[in-house]
Amino acid sequence: MSRPVIDPEHAVVAVTGGARGIGRATAHAFAARGARVAIGDLDATAAEAVAAELGSGALAYRLDVADPDSFAEFLDKVEADLGPVDVLVNNAGVMPVGPFLDESPEVSATQMNVNFWGVYHGMRLAAERMRPRGRGHIVNVTSGAGKMILPGLSVYSATKFAATALSRAVGEELRPHGITVSAVLPVAVDTQLTDGIPLYHLPRFVTRLGLIQPAEVADVIVGTLRRRPSVTGAPRWIGPLLDLVQLVPPPVLRLARQLARAEITMGPIDRAARAEYDGRITGQLRQVP
Repeated sequence: MSRPVIDPEHAVVAVTGGARGIGRATAHAFAARGARVAIGDLDATAAEAVAAELGSGALAYRLDVADPDSFAEFLDKVEADLGPVDVLVNNAGVMPVGPFLDESPEVSATQMNVNFWGVYHGMRLAAERMRPRGRGHIVNVTSGAGKMILPGLSVYSATKFAATALSRAVGEELRPHGITVSAVLPVAVDTQLTDGIPLYHLPRFVTRLGLIQPAEVADVIVGTLRRRPSVTGAPRWIGPLLDLVQLVPPPVLRLARQLARAEITMGPIDRAARAEYDGRITGQLRQVP
């Protein structure tokens, strides 16, 4: 079945985690192309500020992606206010940093609830609405960590592996119904997620190639409307490199990480610099199932 064309200029786009970072940049990128944009975020005040930046074509809503009832209410309100959702960008995520044994089970559970179950809820609820219309596009912002092993981000990497795999499998199921799914895998992005991580310890060529701006990821997200790839890197060239990493023997990969000083996520982490971001994670802790 050929995929229906979705023109950003006439589309309704819902972005989760839209108040900051990649989500905010994505909302701006779609709005600049004429889309009507719904910004969902746990921080309703910050979401409203972004909607104000975008003007009359954007609306803000409080959204807890880990709660399926909250997600369903979000989509219901968006469709009542703006019209049927053409594009859902599942961007919301959390990234605690540090050794596995230092991470509490509650923090680990929160990562799974937001990074995996949030994607699950969004895809399921949006696809249920899109299937009768025979069209729609879902973008799941996972991570380059969804294809490579990163000490210090153990549970985070696990959630991103799971979300990437889910995206690919569900995409194959939905494609015959006119619905496409793209997983976008960014490298490190210059947002609060990287606060306090000693990136200055990395060789300069690594930071120049591997640390990008939110707007660059947003451009990749908007670009998925053209070719609807099942998986793409951000920047795009990183995708084949992430595939190549899967073929590297673990001892060789371990040596390469050491030479590139890529294990900085094991610390020392500047917790003072990271305090605001870590505080937001603490504010949404979930109990272990």
